[in-house]
Amino acid sequence: MSAVPAVINVDVPGPVINRHLYGHFAEHLGRCVYGGFYVGEDSDLPNEGGLRLDVVDALRALNIPNLRWPGGCFADEYHWMDGVGPKERRPIMVNTHWGNVEENNHFGTHEFMALCELLGAEPYISGNVGSGTVREMSDWVEYLTREGDSPMVRLRKENGREEPWRVRFWGLGNEAWGCGGHMSAAQYAAEARKFGTYCRDHGDNQLYRIAAGANSFDYAWTETLMKQLGELGCAYRPAPFMQALSVHYYTLTGTWQDKGQATDFGTDDHYRTMVQAARVDELLTGHSNVMDCYDPGRNVGLVLDEWGTWWNVEPGTNPGFLYQQNTLRDALVAGLHFDVFHRHADRLVMANIAQTVNVLQAMILTDPESGALVLTPTYHVFEMNKGHQDAASLRVDLPSGLPSREVGEDRLATVSLSASRKDGRILVSLSNLDADEAADVDLDLRGGSVTDVRARILTADRLQDHNTPEAPATVAPRPHDQVTATASGLRVHLPARSFVTVEGSLDGR
Repeated sequence: MSAVPAVINVDVPGPVINRHLYGHFAEHLGRCVYGGFYVGEDSDLPNEGGLRLDVVDALRALNIPNLRWPGGCFADEYHWMDGVGPKERRPIMVNTHWGNVEENNHFGTHEFMALCELLGAEPYISGNVGSGTVREMSDWVEYLTREGDSPMVRLRKENGREEPWRVRFWGLGNEAWGCGGHMSAAQYAAEARKFGTYCRDHGDNQLYRIAAGANSFDYAWTETLMKQLGELGCAYRPAPFMQALSVHYYTLTGTWQDKGQATDFGTDDHYRTMVQAARVDELLTGHSNVMDCYDPGRNVGLVLDEWGTWWNVEPGTNPGFLYQQNTLRDALVAGLHFDVFHRHADRLVMANIAQTVNVLQAMILTDPESGALVLTPTYHVFEMNKGHQDAASLRVDLPSGLPSREVGEDRLATVSLSASRKDGRILVSLSNLDADEAADVDLDLRGGSVTDVRARILTADRLQDHNTPEAPATVAPRPHDQVTATASGLRVHLPARSFVTVEGSLDGR
């Protein structure tokens, strides 16, 4: 078996990989918030103000950069004033999107901000454009970020918080083309202009407003927003009420009615999954190209604030709770996505996996009966990759004849990798998507040598393997000793269905 040559110019740093590409998402959906992040102050589980501390500790170990809340679709029926003040006075609402369950609003603005402080993460708040008002969102910004004296400042102080918080990231609605109002792009652009205008910068808290962008490959939506939310002239200037726009993309192998199974799948399903996951490169390239036509200086950011696998729910669980298991296959999807994200670091400024706890491609699963916490295979990819956060991306040149598989009418490259450098160290992430065949990769490290090499691997006997309370480490990282020095760098052996990270010091620096 001949090795795959990969040339990395370690002395030519590229765009910085924004740490916010490793962002997360928590919606009032199923057991993500209640029973996930928030267990209540009366819980037997260790908590601070009702916030589950082992969940917090696990996410802090990822260097979690940001958390998006309260949705998702829920954001556009959420009225923030219902979630502040004494809990016993907060009104009950119905979560019509996710299970039609009653929401008691015990987890609201103050609880979310306390969670972000415990996590060391920046808050990313999705405002209500669908059923809310301009004044409602404007008041929320003022409540959170203004100092001095005003009606919202007085209300915040009455509710126990003297000093304002810093909240940069604000989403101007969610999926306006669907659950956020079923608007046309032009209709939404008009709404975004209003909402974005009245979301004010208070003091030194400078808002980063994110317009609700396209569904997957809808490039026309992106073009409309770039035209109508920018200022055209001799040179394109982003309008002061929009700093970025979003896009959503999920990986599934079936239809929206039958998305495929999380654990009961075959090798063909695995390869179809990888083909769909790899299309995120096409997606980001397409939207970036549209944006480049109007904004060649790349002043407007692109945000992929919902991504991940979406399978049928686990048997016996509420269909509206979107609870699914998480296998080695999901981990490989995550590794592949991050390789793509790193290549788009010059335009992509944030990404948020859906979702953090107990929903879709989660980091953490909690058992509702025993209270046990399980770290998923996807969690381990985030942890192994955290060294890429705020590192300079390094270009990886690969041959055209990569190992590949024919998948229907598509051809899937089964080896994927990306690299970065920071503080005198290099980190290379490699995935072998092949279910059965191993591969070797020769890293030709030009412009520097590497010492103190350390490698880890995430793999399992089967693609379907996953972690449970009874077997929490079935898919967990371990040291990888199949990395050897060569004349030009390193040779890395990739077993079938594996994710590997290799790091080392550059020239002793």
